Amino acid sequence: MSRNLQALGQVMRALGRMAPCQLWLGGAALAALTVLMGMALLGLSGWFITATALAGLVPATALVFDVFMPSAGIRLLAVGRTGARYAERLVTHDATLAVLAALRETLFRSWARPQAARLLLQRPARVLQRLTSDVDALDNLYLRLLVPAVSALGAALLLALAYGWMRWWLGLLALLWLLLAGWGIALWLGLRSRHSAVRRAMALEALRIQAVDLVAGQTDLLMAGRLPAQMQQLLRSDARGAAADARIYRLEAAATKAYGAVSAITLSSAVILMAWLVEQRSIGAPVAALGILLALSAMEPFAALRRGAAEAGRTWLAVRRLGPALVADAVQEPVPARPEDAAVELRSVRLRQLGPVSLKLHAGERVLLMGASGAGKTTLLNAIAGELPLLSGELLAQRCSWMTQRCELFQDSLRDNLRLADPQAGDEQLWAALAAAGLEPDVMALPQGLDTMLGEGGLGLSGGQARRLALARLLLSPAPCWLLDEATEGLDAATAADVLRRLELAARGRTLIFATHWQREAGMADRILRLHAGRVVGEARRGTPEFDQAIAGLRRDAQPVPDFPT
Repeated sequence: MSRNLQALGQVMRALGRMAPCQLWLGGAALAALTVLMGMALLGLSGWFITATALAGLVPATALVFDVFMPSAGIRLLAVGRTGARYAERLVTHDATLAVLAALRETLFRSWARPQAARLLLQRPARVLQRLTSDVDALDNLYLRLLVPAVSALGAALLLALAYGWMRWWLGLLALLWLLLAGWGIALWLGLRSRHSAVRRAMALEALRIQAVDLVAGQTDLLMAGRLPAQMQQLLRSDARGAAADARIYRLEAAATKAYGAVSAITLSSAVILMAWLVEQRSIGAPVAALGILLALSAMEPFAALRRGAAEAGRTWLAVRRLGPALVADAVQEPVPARPEDAAVELRSVRLRQLGPVSLKLHAGERVLLMGASGAGKTTLLNAIAGELPLLSGELLAQRCSWMTQRCELFQDSLRDNLRLADPQAGDEQLWAALAAAGLEPDVMALPQGLDTMLGEGGLGLSGGQARRLALARLLLSPAPCWLLDEATEGLDAATAADVLRRLELAARGRTLIFATHWQREAGMADRILRLHAGRVVGEARRGTPEFDQAIAGLRRDAQPVPDFPT
């Protein structure tokens, strides 16, 4: 429990850094002011009506009774309450929306850290859940818990001050009663509904996963005869969510009844106490009316906690899920150092499946990583790219651009997919990169050109076109070091040879580090590093028998290997 409270405190501090304190405190203060003005308006109106009625019974009193000051006060409170309510909505929602926007940016930055995005993308529905439902659940902390709690406290204090002016013990009793009953019901609702709220959030996440699988894989499911089973699983998840909803609604209805009962008890007690004080001649009838109407409105702010308490379980789950990312973002990671006399330098680097590895790669060098599958080639490229955290050792590297086996294309325009490498690139630079990659004629043939929208994962392009688009994006990158992982895998021999010729021309003057099983790519290398079981076990340079022997052991194309200049 203490660990959970500590996590909540860390998340609250992290959220507090995302919006000015004036917004947080100003919104809560305006909400309390609105409640206080509403209570004062109701109480003063009751006092004024009662006092006016009593003054009218005696002509002499009616002649001297001041109707202007109370009526002016009522108008002031009415206008002020409206203005405070508007300002409160404006400030609280401004603070909340600013925080939610900053929170999503923080999450993206956190997922950009080594291995974080990779782990999340193993279950993409989690990413969707974190960015939508979990982020939205955190606004419950401020809008539906903190602000109503402050407003309710202000209402209880106002009633306590009014009753304390009549009898000190009445004020203390009213304060204790309102806080214990009002906050106690909200606490009970939050604890009782927590399990159901978590079940509903988990059911919603499962529902999203299964719905995406059903839509995206309906053809495969139909061919395998699993479509009815997937649909039934989807319905079961929906039923679990509906059952959790029903449980929450029942608890919320019980809380509503409890608040109604407490309000009735408070009002009845106020009527009895005011009648007793009038009988004791401690107060007059107008003051008694004021006290009764204040008690009538005092429980309303506490009832506003009902919705926040019902959602507290989902908020608590969101805190546990998003807390590590928010807390980690507050700690500034050190900027990795860059080598002075090399492109990449590894000093006793060790990862889970690699190492220890010590090597130095010079600027402008073309280095081929060889080895059987699982030898550690992709792991080493991941480490150089900064995608994997080091267990020990030191890695110094220039800025790198990485072209992986998969073409990471997005459901966006061709222009925006290219600008991922250089957001400031103009259309002339984009067309030049497309021409260098051999994709310019294909894009010019499209009706919308660079504005052509791609589907998810680059849908709408062939495999060769997608690879060329990835190459064009690589060519736009100003990074001095390029990392290639099976750059032509999956391409036919002619397309692969053309892609490699264009890559060779564009990469002059840059450092290339690449992994491959093909002779066609190995021709670019002037140095070979052989890996086995995560360690560098051999090295060969161009012009040596060992280099030629290593190249001869790679896979060959049906067409001749392109001739690269040495």
